[in-house]
Amino acid sequence: MIKPTDEPRWRRSGQCSTGACVEVAKVGDHFLVRDSKEPGGTPLAFTKAEWDAFVAGIKAGDFGFE
Repeated sequence: MIKPTDEPRWRRSGQCSTGACVEVAKVGDHFLVRDSKEPGGTPLAFTKAEWDAFVAGIKAGDFGFE
């Protein structure tokens, strides 16, 4: 569970130059994802297993639009 006192350290890609980016933070055992245009919104939360599966899918090219 994410404790309200845990402060996420948000990161974004160095390729983000517009300010309209996806940001990621790790808090405890969870990975959080948010839209940089809505920093006060509720982030999506993923377990380590879910995050690892997502990263593996990216590396495998599963999210390509061809």
